[in-house]
Order: sequence, then C-alpha cells, then structure tokens
Amino acid sequence: MKIKNNKIVLPLLIFLAFVAGSFWSYLVLNQLTDGTIKTSSGDYTNIKISENSIANAVDKVYDATVVISSYKGETPISTGTGFIYKQDGSTSYIMTNYHVISGGDSAKAIFSDGSIADTKILGGETYSDIAVLTVSSAEVKQIATIGNTNDIRLGDTVFAVGAPLGDTYSGTVTKGILSGKDRLVAVSFSGNTSDYYMKVIQTDAALNPGNSGGPLCNINGEVIGVNSLKLTEEKNSSISSYSVEGMGFAIPIEDALYYAGIIEKGESVQRPYIGISMLDITDSYYLWQSGITVPENVNSGVAILEVVASSPAAKAKLQKGDIITKIEDEQISSVAELRYELYKHSPGDKITVTYNRNGKEYKTELTLEQSTS
Repeated sequence: MKIKNNKIVLPLLIFLAFVAGSFWSYLVLNQLTDGTIKTSSGDYTNIKISENSIANAVDKVYDATVVISSYKGETPISTGTGFIYKQDGSTSYIMTNYHVISGGDSAKAIFSDGSIADTKILGGETYSDIAVLTVSSAEVKQIATIGNTNDIRLGDTVFAVGAPLGDTYSGTVTKGILSGKDRLVAVSFSGNTSDYYMKVIQTDAALNPGNSGGPLCNINGEVIGVNSLKLTEEKNSSISSYSVEGMGFAIPIEDALYYAGIIEKGESVQRPYIGISMLDITDSYYLWQSGITVPENVNSGVAILEVVASSPAAKAKLQKGDIITKIEDEQISSVAELRYELYKHSPGDKITVTYNRNGKEYKTELTLEQSTS
C-alpha cells in the first residue's frame, strides 16, 4: 500500500513544483521586459525604444553657427562656416578660417533662420588659419559655449555643424568620434610642397568643403575645435587617384582663441625670423640647379639656399649650402618641420641650430627677430 501511495504522491509533487517554477519564471520575465511579449508571428507589444541623441547638445550651438560668404567687390569668391564665440555689448565676434575670407575685401554672415548681416573683417593669419569678424549683436541669435581639449579622450563623441558644399546645405550636423589628438598635419599654401605643420585634433565626423571654420563640439555642445582641414590625398598619376575618407581635422580651441585674441586687438601675429631661403634635401634637382651638394652622411635636413644680409642667420655665420639638421634638440627633416619648430618660439628668443657643413656637424646660437612679411 505504501508503494502505491508513493507512486501517486511523487508525480503530484513534481507537477506542483513545475507549476510553481513556471509561475515564478513568468513573474521574473514580466518584470525584466516591462510587460513586453513576443508573439509567434514575431510582433512585439509595449516596446519602448530609446536612442542616444545629441539633439540637446546641437541646440546649444546650432543658432550660433553661421555661413560666411566672402566677396571681392560685388563678386562672391568663397563660402565657409563660422560661429559666434564672444559678445561685447553691441558687438559680437565670429571665428572662422583665414582661408575662408582670404582674398576678399568683405564678408556676409548668413544665420540659421536665413537672415543676412554685413560683417567687419578684423583680420586673420595664414599659418594659424584663424580669422575674426564682427557683427552687430542685434543680429545674433546665440553665442556658442566654449569648451577645452584638456580632458578629451579617444572615442569621445563629437559633432560638427556647418555648410558643406555651400549655403544650400547650411546647418548640416555630422557626428563621429575623436579619432586622434595632437596630430601634425602638413599644410601647403601653394603648389605640392608642404609649407608648415599644423597641430590638430582628428575626427571621423564627415567634413567637406564649406565646413571650414565651423565648430567641432563635444557631447555637451561645447566648442573644442575649429574645423580646418579634410585630408585628401591624390597621386600625381593619370591612371590612379584616391581619397582618404573619415579623416577630418580641427584646430584645438585653445590655439584658435590665442590667435583670435591677438587679431581682436588689431595686432599682427608675431612669427620669428632667421633670414634664410631653404629647400628640402630631397629636392635633388633644385639643389643641383643651385649648386648645392648634400654630404653623404646627411640623411635628413633642410638646405640653405640663401642667407639674408644682417639677418639672425648671417650674424650666426650660417652659409649657403649648410644643412640644418636640428632646431634646439628637435630633428629637422623638411621645410615644414623647420617652420613648425621655429614657430614654437618668439622674436627675441635665443635658439641653438645644429647644421652640417661639408660633412662636419656644427652648432650655433642665434637670436630670433620678428618677421616683417
């Protein structure tokens, strides 16, 4: 009789345990899914989808961003982007790239609502690629919040606001991440030769012609850079060319504000001058034309083509044919690199120049003067 009872009770206990377990699982799943149920047809009910949006951050800078249209006389010559970064009473200040307004004698600002205002060009500087314009504060809709690059990290979300391809697409917002910090990018002002290295921050946010001068912002909507360059590399070949995509560059906001502050005061950016004309030692044809031979033991540096009389270089006894290999302790491999290292200093500073003459290395000290050009 005991055996028969056990055969009845055991299955009953298993069944009750199964029911209790199923009910408990239902309660847990119901809590986790907030009542979301998937049917056999694949439909869902009571689903709430939340997307990470930067809309609030964009709102903080959108109306502060303007299209800059530069004119020569009555003829428009270029279009770019700028942003209102400062207000002082009835005057507001617009920052943009120098190359946006270079060559023009006037510029107009087009605001986010389509209104147009005349601006006054205070000035700009080639190597920093920063220019400052002013506009009546009565026209201004918003002033951008300025951030900093001190705590930025690779992978941080960033976004750009601008007018790619002109004012037809003004107010375009593109999002990406911070791809690189403290990059040195070669800049050419004319021809194919690199003239200067610019320190920039890198992003994969889409930047196109017309974005130049616009703000690059962090996730809080604070401006951390001024968009300036889009790296495009083209081979000098009739059968092959290519572009590098997803590599945009911006001038760190601290550097931009430093130069803007000088321009605001009506002053010129002081660049140091040593008084030489120079050429990369890789330009063998032009060196040959100038009668300069690079010693066999020299693999990198800049050749001096001419020394200006009474210049810092002349006073330091540098000569035509000398190969400059270092500024202070920094190795020099090109004209662009020499300018970058030189422009870390100010007129009046004393620097040590290492050079090679006829296969022998020498050092000399010279005092920098202010460039007049």
